[in-house]
Order: sequence, then C-alpha cells, then structure tokens
Amino acid sequence: METILLDDFLDNGIIREKSFREKIGSMDFNLFNKKKVIIKGCAGVPVPTWAYLIIVANLAQVADKIYFGEPRHAVKIFNRDK
Repeated sequence: METILLDDFLDNGIIREKSFREKIGSMDFNLFNKKKVIIKGCAGVPVPTWAYLIIVANLAQVADKIYFGEPRHAVKIFNRDK
C-alpha cells in the first residue's frame, strides 16, 4: 500500500492553497497506478476539506483503492469497479 502524508504539503505549518496546488501539480500520480493508496492526515494542524477533495480527485484517475486514516483502522473512500 502506498502512502500520501498530508504533512508533506505543509507550508510554514499550515496547508496553503497556492503551495498545495503547486505541489499537487508537480506530483506524478501515475506512481499510484492500479495500487492501494492511503491518505494520512495531519495530527497537529487542521486540513481543509478542499485539500482532501483535490488529492482524491487526482488519485481516483489512477488508483484502484483509496483509504484515509491509519493502516490498521483505515476507512475506504474509493474503490474502482472492474
């Protein structure tokens, strides 16, 4: 299972839309092609809903399954029908 850490998108301790979109734009989402992906949230800072939506929208184009949370207690949020 591949992991996306929302901590990697922090800009001076928060998620800022401009820098977030730049980082998303530079990501190669093909790395997640036909894989299970888990999105791990930030424990110390609030994550805007739009940030999750942008990541999931991009991942849903390539990933087979998308989860949120910790691996042991992950919540499935997307499952590609075959």
